[in-house]
Amino acid sequence: MKNKVLTVLCILFGLMMINSGFNKFFHYMPMPEMSEDMMQIMGGFMTIKWIFPLVAIVEIIGGILIAIPKKRALGAIVILPVVIGIFVHHLVHDVAGIGIAIILLAINIWAISANWDKFKPIVGS
Repeated sequence: MKNKVLTVLCILFGLMMINSGFNKFFHYMPMPEMSEDMMQIMGGFMTIKWIFPLVAIVEIIGGILIAIPKKRALGAIVILPVVIGIFVHHLVHDVAGIGIAIILLAINIWAISANWDKFKPIVGS
């Protein structure tokens, strides 16, 4: 039962990441209202031309991989830096949106812990 729940959550998580990645390229979802601080942060990201395409590609690839049960361990590791970035961003700049960030981080950590045996050769335990 736990495995089925994790599979459904990882598929939904993967679809969210894929959607977010494609939105960075095609801009089909409206941006929420941003504070002055957020406008400055986004302006800084916009001056670094390659950062959003890189994040979008990682979100798409990681989302696809985490949705496929046999590739879930790789997908969870690929998408982990993006999810940590989302969590830290909401923790520091937008505490009102921290709920979804905590859920995404929890799903990602659950996917990693459920596949821990695949990481044992890497971490040496």
